[in-house]
Amino acid sequence: MDELKVFSGNANPAMATAVTQYLKIPLGKCEVFQFSNENIFVRILENVRSRDTFVIQPFSSPVNNNLVEMLIMIDALKRASAGRITAVVPYYGYGRTDKKDQPRVPITARLIADLLTVAGANRLLTVDLHAEQIQGFFNIPVDELTALKILSNYFKGKKLSDLVVVATDIGISKKARDLAHMLDTPLAIMEKRRIGNDDQIETLNVIGEVEGRIALTVDDEIDTAGSLVNTVAALIERGAKEVYACCTHPVLSGQAVRRIAASAVTEVVVTDTIPLNDKLIDKITILPIAPLLGEAINRIHTGQSVGALFE
Repeated sequence: MDELKVFSGNANPAMATAVTQYLKIPLGKCEVFQFSNENIFVRILENVRSRDTFVIQPFSSPVNNNLVEMLIMIDALKRASAGRITAVVPYYGYGRTDKKDQPRVPITARLIADLLTVAGANRLLTVDLHAEQIQGFFNIPVDELTALKILSNYFKGKKLSDLVVVATDIGISKKARDLAHMLDTPLAIMEKRRIGNDDQIETLNVIGEVEGRIALTVDDEIDTAGSLVNTVAALIERGAKEVYACCTHPVLSGQAVRRIAASAVTEVVVTDTIPLNDKLIDKITILPIAPLLGEAINRIHTGQSVGALFE
């Protein structure tokens, strides 16, 4: 493990520290800060020549600062002759811009992939991408972890009866089906339409039986919580006794926390891929992702199978 080095930017240093505690190694020493002109400075403060290096940095708010920090840290490691550089991106920002769904718009998820590769990343480790095809945007190896097992174990412990897993839209239905299989419950799907680019949601229909059951919605991320609130209201209207929600990435931008607090949802269960220090309320439960990331890093470093974690 002396050849393994793990570094962190400023996006989520607490999670990076938890990962290194799992690995029983110290967090790599570096300086990462902004000058008064907003230029980012990075300096690696220890020898990384020929070392296996990992940089942990979710692309969470402020997204663009954290993205550029990651790119500059990778460049600094490359110029310091690091042996292999793995970009550990627990939350892949811009992941929802993965296709041209309107005229004259970019595919920003692909652009980010190109930036990481050109900066010098040799590998990507991430968690629950918004769309699986983003893996194909990279010409370097990509390991995509999933938090479904962490989430399913939590709800198994609650021993909820008459549970039904609800996919918040068609796009998440595969992962929702996997969660339903883990929990041995039926699956329902919300049919919805997004209106324009301002996060307005029109919920159209619920496919599946939810009346008289406890519903558990699943999504990869909760952003403004507008979709979640509409989904909860639709499920209650269709006879659900109670509604829980879970997701991997708690973006919770804008009025999201206030909307969750005012909604009929019983509990929202998330992981800490994104720090929530200033957004904690009683309805939100946070599960640690560090052991999963730590074990994946250990397996990549030692040449073991990452996929075996989920078999």
